[in-house]
Amino acid sequence: MAAWDNPDVELLHEINGLAKDAPTWADRIMEYVGEYGIALGLVVLALWAWWGVTRKRETLEEGLTGFAGLLWAPLAALIALAVNIPIRGFVERPRPFLEHKGIEVLVKGKTDFSFVSDHATLTMAIAVGIFMVQRKLGLVAIVLAVLEGFCRVYMGVHYPTDVIGGLALGTAVALLLAPPAMWALTPAVRGLAKSPRLRTLMWAGPAESAGGPTAGGQDGARERRPGDRDLAA
Repeated sequence: MAAWDNPDVELLHEINGLAKDAPTWADRIMEYVGEYGIALGLVVLALWAWWGVTRKRETLEEGLTGFAGLLWAPLAALIALAVNIPIRGFVERPRPFLEHKGIEVLVKGKTDFSFVSDHATLTMAIAVGIFMVQRKLGLVAIVLAVLEGFCRVYMGVHYPTDVIGGLALGTAVALLLAPPAMWALTPAVRGLAKSPRLRTLMWAGPAESAGGPTAGGQDGARERRPGDRDLAA
């Protein structure tokens, strides 16, 4: 076990050593960023992605599918955190500051097990969920999730392998469970979109029914204009 830990501990001391050399105000910023800032940043990115889905998708079906994808992002994070509960209980790895001297701990009171990092798991699951809907914003979100992992080591509350494991767990849950999740979420979103008020939260394009013909004629079909696209195309 010690041989497996050595490179982990060495990298821990190198990254956490930055906190020792940094001024107090810089440590306070890192503490805030690592605990709350990045999570809030991901919320902003998710809202930005929602705006793009509801305002820029060309068809109702695209809008509803994108909205379902964004719903999957926080759900994936919650599932990943739930999966981590038995992993933590099985591995039972103490926090690094409990086993190694000289660790600069920026956040006190962390007494639960260390592997894997909940923060890294949560942020990466959300980031991958956003990436599956909006590639550019998703890449920014993934960078933030990796930064979250760095912050956790910098703060002295996790080993590097804790955050690597969390990033991997969040990615695996978000990607592997996405097909069945979308299979369930997409028709649920279509059903909710039958309500005009709820549909405005999911898509802001021309008025269309959630499940079929467009609104506007006696038979429910919108008058076709030159340049209109066929939703079935």
